[in-house]
Amino acid sequence: MARNILEIENLSVEVSGKRILDDVNLQIPNGEVHVLFGPNGSGKSSLIMTILGFPSFKIISGRIIFNGVDITDLPINERVNLGINVAFQNPPSIRGVKLGGILNRLTPDKEKINELLMKLKFPPEFLERDINLGFSGGEVKKSEVLQVLAHGGKFIILDEPDSGVDVMNLRILGGVIKEELQGRSALIITHLGVILQYINAHMAHVLINGTIACSDSPTKILGQILNEGYTWCEKCLRTRTQRCEL
Repeated sequence: MARNILEIENLSVEVSGKRILDDVNLQIPNGEVHVLFGPNGSGKSSLIMTILGFPSFKIISGRIIFNGVDITDLPINERVNLGINVAFQNPPSIRGVKLGGILNRLTPDKEKINELLMKLKFPPEFLERDINLGFSGGEVKKSEVLQVLAHGGKFIILDEPDSGVDVMNLRILGGVIKEELQGRSALIITHLGVILQYINAHMAHVLINGTIACSDSPTKILGQILNEGYTWCEKCLRTRTQRCEL
C-alpha cells in the first residue's frame, strides 16, 4: 500500500484556455482526513473535477498519483474503479432513476443500506423516489452521502457537506460522516468550516487563486479564517510556501 492515498504534484490546469489551477501541490496520507478551505471561485470545485478526470479540465503540467498509481491520463471510470468517490455540492436531479436502484448497483449489501438509512434518519420510502427530484437541501445532502458511503471506496471527497443544510440535519450528517470516516482517507471541501464542529480532521489547506497558499492544523486555519477572512493567507500565496506560520 502506498504511504499517500493522494499526491498532487505541480498541477496546473486550464479550461477553455484559461488557467484555473496553478502549480497545486497536495499530499494526503492513507487513513487521514484533510480539509480544503477557500473563498468562492478559488478553484475548489475545479480541483475535484480534475481529480476525477473530467476532460474539459485540461492538465498542462504536473501529475496526480492515487494510491501509488499515476492517474493523470486515466478516464473517469477507471479512476472511480480505483476507489475515488465524490459527493457533489449540487448534484443533478435525475428523473426516471430511482435512488434505490442506484444503491443496489453500488452495493449488494442490503443490511448496510438499511443501517445507513437509519443513521441518516432518511425515510426508506425515498428509495422509491427519483434521485434528488423534489428533495430538500438536507435530503439532497443525505442522498449524496448515502450513495458515497454505500459504495465504499478507498478515498472519499465531500464537496461542501455543510452548505444548504439546516442545523438538525447538519448535526445528523456530521455525526454519520465522523463515524464512517474513522480510519479512512478523505478530503472535505468547505468554505466556512462548519463541518469541523462534527468531524476530526488531520490537516487543513487553503486554496486561493487556484493554488495551495497555506497548510496547517484545522484548528489554526479555521481560527484565522474566522478572525480575518482569507486575506491573511495572501502572504503565503506570494511566497508560494506549503506551510505558513500562523
